[in-house]
Amino acid sequence: MIEKNLDRAIKDFIWNVVEIHSQLEEIHKSWAELLGITEPQWLILMAIEELDEGQGVAGIDVAGKLRIHPAFVTNQTKSLEKSGLLSRVTRADDARYVLMSLTAKAQAEIAKLAKRKLALNSTMFNEFDEKTLADINAALATIAKNARLASRLLAIDIS
Repeated sequence: MIEKNLDRAIKDFIWNVVEIHSQLEEIHKSWAELLGITEPQWLILMAIEELDEGQGVAGIDVAGKLRIHPAFVTNQTKSLEKSGLLSRVTRADDARYVLMSLTAKAQAEIAKLAKRKLALNSTMFNEFDEKTLADINAALATIAKNARLASRLLAIDIS
C-alpha cells in the first residue's frame, strides 16, 4: 500500500511540475511580448540579469543557467544586441569569450515591469513565508540534481 501511495504522490508531483512549467511559460511569453522579443530571449535577459555581477556574463554561463545550447544563446544575443537590449563585449583577457550585459534600455524596460512582477509573485507565493520557500527550493534543488543523474543513467541504459 505504501508503494502505491508513493507512486501516486510522485505522479501528482510530476503533473504539478508540468502545470507550473506551463503557467510560467505563459507568463514569460507575456513579459517577452511587452518588450517585443521572444520568450527564449526574455529568459536570456533574465539569466543575464541574475548572473551579471558587474563585469558581464559569458554565453556559456547563460546556456548553463537555462540548460540550452551555447550556440542558441549566441544567436539570440546577437538579435538582442541589435534591438538595443544587450551589449556584447569581447573579454579583455580571452578573446574567445564575449561578455554580455543588459543595456540601460533593457534595465529601464525591466524596471517598468517591476510592480507587475511583484504583484504576480505575490499572487503565486502569498501563502508561503521565506522559510517555507527556502525549504521548497532546497527540496527542488535535490530533485533537480537527482533528475540530472536519472537522465544520465537512462541515456546509458538506452545506449
